Formats: sequence, C-alpha cells, structure tokens
Amino acid sequence: MRDAYHEELDSIGDGLVEMARLVGSAIGRATTAILDSDLKLAEAVIEADQKVDDLQHELEARAITLLARQQPVATDLRIVVTSLRMSADLERSGDLAQHVAKLARLRYPERAVPHDLHATILEMGQLAQRLMAKAAEVIITKDVDLALQLEQDDDAMDLLHRTLFQHLMDDRWKHGIETAVDVTLLGRYYERYADHAVAVAKRVVYLVTGEHADDLQADIQPATQVEGA
Repeated sequence: MRDAYHEELDSIGDGLVEMARLVGSAIGRATTAILDSDLKLAEAVIEADQKVDDLQHELEARAITLLARQQPVATDLRIVVTSLRMSADLERSGDLAQHVAKLARLRYPERAVPHDLHATILEMGQLAQRLMAKAAEVIITKDVDLALQLEQDDDAMDLLHRTLFQHLMDDRWKHGIETAVDVTLLGRYYERYADHAVAVAKRVVYLVTGEHADDLQADIQPATQVEGA
C-alpha cells in the first residue's frame, strides 16, 4: 500500500512536469502565431489548451483522493497541497498562451504586432518559454537555488514589459489605438505568464524547505552582503 501511495505521489509530480512542458510549448507557438499571423498555428494552440485543462483536472482528482484515503502529514501533505497550487499556476499559464493565440486569430489576416515591436515581443516569448522550462527543471530536481534564480530571471521580463510601454507612450507612436490596446494586452499576458512560472518555482522551495521563498531570500541576502563587504 505504501509503495502504491508513493507511486501516486510521484505520478502527480510527473503530471506537473508534463503540464509545464505543454504550456512552455504553447507560449512559444503562440508567439510565432502572433508575429507571423499564422491562423493555423493559432488554432492549434487554442485547441491544445484543452489537454492542459484535462491534466489539471486529473491531478486535482488524484490529489483529493490521496488526501481522503491516506491523510498525509508533514512533507507528504506539503507535496499534495503544493501540487494543487502549482497545477493552478500552470493551468493559468496555458490560458495566457491561449490568449496570445486568440489575439492572433482575432487580427488575422492582419498582424497584431507592428514591425518595430517584433523583436521585443519575440524576446518576451522566448524568455517566457525559458522561464517555464526552468520551472519544469525545478519541479524535477527540487533544486532550491535554481528555483530562487527564477525571480531574478523574471526581472528581464519586467524590463521588456516597461520597454513596450515606453513605445506606447512615445509621441511618435503611429499605429493607432487598436494596436496600442493589442500591444498592451500582449505585454500583460507575457508578464503574467512569467509571474506564474516564478510562482511554480517558489512553491517548490516551500515544498522542499517548509519555508516561503521570500522569507528564505530575506535570510540569505544579509549574509551575501556581509560576504561582499
């Protein structure tokens, strides 16, 4: 019975990794769809989100069954509860990738992103994909140091997000209100996607240490400052 129990715990972790890989692929393909005005690819991303939703529902069912039947405590309880929260973050990430694809579909055959912002949106999409790949690695390895790095990596996304707004606020903006709204939404989608990847990593920190990532970083920072003094 205990072997079956731990196999079920492991299967929940495997499901989270699969979700992370699916939503990582989704944001990459959605970015291509929005930049290339690729309707077929956009539709594929939109339809594929159902698999992410199905996986989340399956993981929730497994976790609830484990809670009811095994009544886990201590670390095992943290695994189950934290996994539920991570699955919600990953499902939301999939929704955000779907939003990007839906915007591509809405504007087809026109392009939602003006040419002078292609490089910025491409970079945001690539960074989002890398962040989620790193979050998947954190789930697999339970590497706390790697998990804590994600928040620093997310600073680059925040900088790109600000860059978009600088373009929008520039007096030389010539692409109209509709495009400004599209770009604003896209920036928000990528920024929130990155936030969910960071949240997944932070939840792994809690799972491993029993401490919240923000508290752990606060404890580490003073020591780092003393060493560098």
